[in-house]
Amino acid sequence: MITVRNIYKSFGEIKALNDVSFDAGIGVLALLGVNGAGKTTLIRVITGYLVPNDGEVSIEGLGIDDNRIEALRNIGYVPENNPIYQDLTSFEMIKLNADLWNIGKKDFAENLNELVNRLDIKTVINQKISTLSKGYKRRVAIAASLIHKPKILILDEPTDGLDPNQKFVVRKFIKEYSKDNIVIVSTHIMEDVEAIADRVMILDKGKIILDAAPDELKKKAPDNDMISAFYKITNSNKE
Repeated sequence: MITVRNIYKSFGEIKALNDVSFDAGIGVLALLGVNGAGKTTLIRVITGYLVPNDGEVSIEGLGIDDNRIEALRNIGYVPENNPIYQDLTSFEMIKLNADLWNIGKKDFAENLNELVNRLDIKTVINQKISTLSKGYKRRVAIAASLIHKPKILILDEPTDGLDPNQKFVVRKFIKEYSKDNIVIVSTHIMEDVEAIADRVMILDKGKIILDAAPDELKKKAPDNDMISAFYKITNSNKE
């Protein structure tokens, strides 16, 4: 369980997050919002990359402030820019993360085998990352983030720039992983939301303006279209 309570985060005079509170459990939570709405800032607060001005975040009952290492061990995080080393092979990148988490040889072998099969990266496991397609790079980054078997996976724009087949593989993995774990996805791609999300949260100007099931979001538009509903909600909030 992720518990977020009364989070405020400012950058100078800009209020990036303004009294944000919610809980997240097993399943896929999709974070939506126009550029600058606060999605990435919220993710960075949850993952401990940013310290809020006020409020608290707890992961599996552990507060990040008081139990930082234990709490964050429950999280696998892949930012939008795929922070993977181009000169390493896929195996070396995943092994590096395993070493950072002090994963033993037996657990590493078992976890690696599972991830390689589920993410379909066996053919590129010994290939240099610099030579991989964007889709394979994304999947290797996800594998590296999950090698320590966290209960929470957080992804920023996971299918951006991928071709249809690559999107299919990533979405399929996310949906399967979310059956027993918590997944938070920040995305601009409404197809992702319709394909994988169990819950949608829309941020605008640092505030949550909608928290509902995808079907409930669709109902906000006369044509029952998710893009139309998103447009209507985010623009009506400006008035």
